[in-house]
Amino acid sequence: MAISVRKVRLGAKAQVVLPKEAREALGLKPGDTLAFVIDGADVRVVRAVSEGDDPFACFSEWASEADKKGYADL
Repeated sequence: MAISVRKVRLGAKAQVVLPKEAREALGLKPGDTLAFVIDGADVRVVRAVSEGDDPFACFSEWASEADKKGYADL
């Protein structure tokens, strides 16, 4: 797949319009949630996993603070 770069302008309220090509590549529809992956000066926009999409959301026994800390780097 070829890499494509699209420029957008930041609006007065710090909003941008996501280009159609990007929305289609991520399979986005109105109401979907995005996540920003920040790595130094690089930022990637990805489709956020909703709780309904998380196959492990039902395992509350693995949701303790110790588990979150232990698995944070995975």
